[in-house]
Amino acid sequence: MPRPKLLLLYALCAWCGAASAQWAWRDAQGNRVFSDRPPPPGIASKDILRQPAGGGRAIPLEVAPPAASAPSKPAASAAAAPAQDKELEAKKKQADDAEAARKKAAADKLAKDRAENCNRARQAKATYDSGIRVGRTNAQGEREILDDAARAAETQRLQGVIDSDCK
Repeated sequence: MPRPKLLLLYALCAWCGAASAQWAWRDAQGNRVFSDRPPPPGIASKDILRQPAGGGRAIPLEVAPPAASAPSKPAASAAAAPAQDKELEAKKKQADDAEAARKKAAADKLAKDRAENCNRARQAKATYDSGIRVGRTNAQGEREILDDAARAAETQRLQGVIDSDCK
């Protein structure tokens, strides 16, 4: 058998082994329930038929006396609920802080970009207002000198940039 087929066979066997990682239990009506998640807290230990640990074999579970298990479960769930709430609140606060930091960074970057555009537009406008000849390269790569109409249009465009970014 060629190596790729052998590797495929091993991968297939490993994948099938993962399918046996299921929980099995009997619910309150006596029906068998299969799931990849543990049974709900109301299911007695004796009704759990199979656990994922141990390769799918039924693992004997300790059955606590009913008197001892009844008071401890509400106390444990009551203690776990505030801890979960605090953990959830901490995660929510952390997510909110991260979102606020991201928004602040975006606002800072926008302000920096506007300030840079403002400075460039002011420098360019000062050049056009000085009256010296201004040349630029056209689409064919040739240098051309701006006439009065093109110069006025560029000055007007630069003034628009200054008005919008220099606040």
